[in-house]
Amino acid sequence: MQRKIVPAASVSGEIGLPGDKSISHRYAMLAAIAQGKTRIRNYSTGADCHSTLGCVRALGIRVEGSGTEFAIEGKGLEGLRAPAADLDAGNSGSTIRMLSGILAAQPFRSRIFGDESLSRRPMRRIMQPLGQMGARIRARQDQYPPLEIEGSPLRPIDYALPVASAQVKTCVLFAGLFAEGATSVLEPARSRDHTELALREFGAEVAVNAGRITVVGRPKLTGRDLAVPSDLSSAAFFLVAALLVPGSKLTIRGVGLNPTRSALLDFLIGMGANIRILDLESRNGELVGDIVVEHSTLRGGAIAGGLTAALIDEIPVLAVLGAATERGLTVKDASELRLKETDRIRTVVDNLRRMGVDAEELPDGMAVPGRQQFRAAQFDSFGDHRIAMAFAVAALRGDGPSAIDGAEAASVSFPEFWETLDAISR
Repeated sequence: MQRKIVPAASVSGEIGLPGDKSISHRYAMLAAIAQGKTRIRNYSTGADCHSTLGCVRALGIRVEGSGTEFAIEGKGLEGLRAPAADLDAGNSGSTIRMLSGILAAQPFRSRIFGDESLSRRPMRRIMQPLGQMGARIRARQDQYPPLEIEGSPLRPIDYALPVASAQVKTCVLFAGLFAEGATSVLEPARSRDHTELALREFGAEVAVNAGRITVVGRPKLTGRDLAVPSDLSSAAFFLVAALLVPGSKLTIRGVGLNPTRSALLDFLIGMGANIRILDLESRNGELVGDIVVEHSTLRGGAIAGGLTAALIDEIPVLAVLGAATERGLTVKDASELRLKETDRIRTVVDNLRRMGVDAEELPDGMAVPGRQQFRAAQFDSFGDHRIAMAFAVAALRGDGPSAIDGAEAASVSFPEFWETLDAISR
C-alpha cells in the first residue's frame, strides 16, 4: 500500500497512544502461567502483540476480549498444553525469543516459526543459555527460525549476557521460573526492566543487585488486574514530528515513563528539546505521565555505547531529526540494527538520501550532518514498521507531497498510526 503525505504547517493537539508493546507481551505470557484470571486494559493493538495472544491460545489458555481489553485465564506453571499445530510468532522477535524460555520447560515438543523477515533473525543468543539450562532446541542452520523445542526439566544458571538484551534476559528469567533454585542474569549494561516489574506484580521473588537480576524458581504466580501504559516508542514518532515542524505543540497522554526507557526523553532534552512531564504516577510498578512537547531548535548529538542500547528502537526516527539539528547526529555501536526487521542502518540511510539528505552509512551506525533541507520523495518502508513511521514523520517537513511504499508495515506495531498522524497534522 502506498500512502501520500503532505507537509504540515504544525503538529498540534492531544493524543492517546496504544499500550506499550514490550509490557503487553510480558503481561500476556505471565498471565498464561499464573493461576487465575488476569485482566489487561490498554493492551497493544499491534500485530506483534496479537501474535503472542495467538500463541497463548494455541497452548491451551483461554483468552477473551477484543480491541484493547483482554482476560486471560491462567493455569499455573504446569497448565500449558501441547499445541495442535506450529506456533506462529508472525513478525515478532519478542514473541519467539521470550516465549521460548517458557516452552523450553514444558513436558511436550513445540515448534515456533515466523514470517519471512523473522526467519532471517538469529536465535543463537537464546539457544545458548537455554541449552545450558538443559533445553534441547534445533534451528535452521543452527540459528534461524523455525525453532523446534523439546521441553525438559530445567536447571538454574548464572548467565552473563554478552550484549545487553531485554529479550534474551526475559527468555532466561522466564525459563528460570520453572527451575528449582535461583536463576541469575548479569547485564553488561542496563536494559529495560519491564520483566522484573511484571514478575513482581504476578508474585515472583526477584532481586536486582549491581546489574545481576535473580529470580527464584517455582513461584506461585497469581492473576492480576493490569493497565498497560501508552508506548513511549510509539510516542517517539510524534515527539520528533512536533520538534521538527515549526509552530507545533503536542500533548501525549498516559505514556509509560519507565526510567530504563526514558533515555529517549533525556537525550532529546539534552539537545535542547522543550519537553515537560505532567501528572506523573505509578501504575502496576510502571511510571506513567503526560508529555508536552513544543517545536525546538536542537543542537544535535551522538549516540554510542550504552545509550545506543537504550535507544535502539528509536534510532530510525532520531536519524530523521538529526538532519534538522544544528550539528547533526552520529550513531555508533548499533550493529544490532542490521539484524532487525530490515538492516535499519541501510534502509534509514537509503531513505534519507531519497529526500536529498546527506547521510553516511557506517559499519555499526551512521552519520547525519545537520542543517539540511528535506525534499519531497518516494520512500520505501522495506516492510519495516519503524522505517515506515520514521519517514512519514520526515515527510511532514518536506517541500511538497511525499509517498511511502509499503505503508501498511506500520500496523505491525501501531495500526492507528496513520489516523493519529492525520489528526495532529495541521
